[in-house]
Amino acid sequence: MDLDLSPEDLAFRDQVRALIADTFPPPERFDGGRAHEDRWRRAMASRGWAANKWPVAFGGPGWSPAQAFVWERETAAAGLPPQVGGMGMGMLAPILFAYGTLAQQARFLPPTLDDTERWCQGYSEPGAGSDLAALRTRAVRDGEAYVVDGEKIWTSGAHVADWMFCLTRTSDETRRQAGITFLLIDMLSPGVAIHPIISLDGRHAFNRVTFDGVRVPVANRIGEEGRGWTYAKGLLTHERTGQAYVSLSLELLAGLKAAAAAIPGSAGGSLLEDPGFAGRLTEAEIELRALEITELRTLSQVQAGSAPGAQSSILKLKGTDIVQRMTELFVECAGPYAAPWFPEIAGPPPEPPVGPPWVRRELARYFEGRAASIAGGTDEVQRNIIAKHVLRL
Repeated sequence: MDLDLSPEDLAFRDQVRALIADTFPPPERFDGGRAHEDRWRRAMASRGWAANKWPVAFGGPGWSPAQAFVWERETAAAGLPPQVGGMGMGMLAPILFAYGTLAQQARFLPPTLDDTERWCQGYSEPGAGSDLAALRTRAVRDGEAYVVDGEKIWTSGAHVADWMFCLTRTSDETRRQAGITFLLIDMLSPGVAIHPIISLDGRHAFNRVTFDGVRVPVANRIGEEGRGWTYAKGLLTHERTGQAYVSLSLELLAGLKAAAAAIPGSAGGSLLEDPGFAGRLTEAEIELRALEITELRTLSQVQAGSAPGAQSSILKLKGTDIVQRMTELFVECAGPYAAPWFPEIAGPPPEPPVGPPWVRRELARYFEGRAASIAGGTDEVQRNIIAKHVLRL
């Protein structure tokens, strides 16, 4: 595709920059809190951009690939999320577009769009993380409801979610991928229990969720019983396409260069001029630019109506690798100031903070990035998908 922005695309970029500046006038920055999320969502909605990844038929703006590219880069540069509303907006909504009934679309899409209902994903289980076909959470049909028993683990945001889109086993088949059913579960249903998992960086983002006789209306089943694996694969391709993290990596790259330029190197100049550090940073930047082109090519195909397919695994595999390498370089930049932020070394983070102002933020990203090669499908799973569907080994 043509990578040069047209005059129309440049005009759109100016509109995006104006919206960002009007919503968060400098030096104010998006802080990640719910109040700022609500402000940003209202600003996007005022331009018809809140559902920017949705088809026009469901309220999307109908952006071209170039406009979507501009939006991703400009919001990342401003430290803003390209979309708010969590997993429901970018992961569940495409499944509802393709497989949901009209009643399900009417019930769940509006509150997902206006962020009055939030979603979590019920896929991984103890012993069935990367191997989703081994899941054991069971749903037994009882009249006009399913009775669900089992557990899910590493469930991001379950403690703040209103609903879960969940894979359950409704029958035992010779082929393990068969007999899996896709259900929408109200998190306030009797029998749902949420158990926090505190991660290495001290945050509560993950959870273990258990189901004890939870009744789920048959009306909350997506598509046909036993075909949940097909729907889940479609959802995962959308999730993994979004896990290329190109915009985040570009932000990290700019921050790395600024941080390293202000730190003394071993040869008398700055760390940015140190041959060893500069070489590693350049290698990561070259791979990032190549990934950016791959993301653009995939985006163009999706905008033309094609599903992301196995190419999404390439984006996810390389995207997480690059983010991890970037955050590791930030740890190197921090030098001795990184040590206080490693809980196993120094205990709880110090107050007041020590070191350059970016250390706390980037060390948190370093810890969070350790899980990126596991969440959403491990690196090994992505390599198997690439070998089977791209290399055809």
